[in-house]
Amino acid sequence: MPEKPERAAEKEARKYAAGHDRPLGAYLGTMAAYGAAVAGASALIYRSGRQLPERPSWSDLALIAGATHKISRLVTKDPVTSPLRAPFTRYEGTSGPAELSEEVRGTGARKTIGELITCPFCVGQWVATGLTLGMVLLPRPTRLAAGTFTALAGADFLQFLYARAEG
Repeated sequence: MPEKPERAAEKEARKYAAGHDRPLGAYLGTMAAYGAAVAGASALIYRSGRQLPERPSWSDLALIAGATHKISRLVTKDPVTSPLRAPFTRYEGTSGPAELSEEVRGTGARKTIGELITCPFCVGQWVATGLTLGMVLLPRPTRLAAGTFTALAGADFLQFLYARAEG
């Protein structure tokens, strides 16, 4: 008699995890949320009648890259945004100038969200997608906001260079 699909999936998840806490179901939920958000925004773009650009300009790509970098670090590492991460993490100390080190806590969805919001690379995917969609739906305010965060990222690097030149 064949196994029920849910049991087979649980069995495969256990084999994959090899004794570690790998919340595959919560990861699937996160991927579904991302896909739903992109699908919803795509439908909004389609219904608005806006045309997608043939290709993004190099200046917009640079702007989005700089803003994605800075926003991702603010969300995942900044002390001021730590109250947003607190339900999913445990404070461990500092990891650099104006950045915190936090350990993910919990299981299932709580762990998945903690892993997402403490990883600048992971959050970067969501931020870059939002900024890219913003460039299609509301290009002027998106460029203004992205420019602000890109300038802030550039200023951060200048602060590090200045401190190194002093030392």
